[in-house]
Amino acid sequence: MSTQCRRHFPAEFKERRLARLSEPDAARTSVNRELGATPPQLKGWRLEPTAAGSAEAIRKQQAEATELAELRLENRCLNEEAEVMGKASAFFAQWAEKP
Repeated sequence: MSTQCRRHFPAEFKERRLARLSEPDAARTSVNRELGATPPQLKGWRLEPTAAGSAEAIRKQQAEATELAELRLENRCLNEEAEVMGKASAFFAQWAEKP
């Protein structure tokens, strides 16, 4: 088995290479050879911004779901408190009616 190190590229390097791919005279095979990158790598680089956007959307959705759960819990507690206060005021109101 070969032990090959995984290469990491900075974001600006990837952006410049993807810009090169979008040029009208660029053929994918020649650009791949030029860049020393494989087609799956370039595809991954192209999809990274989309994945980052969807990850942000997932985080936002999770935050909203957490906030909704907290608000529902608070609402339930406030409703219970209002019910207890209503029963207490009814109980004490009967004493106020008697002379």
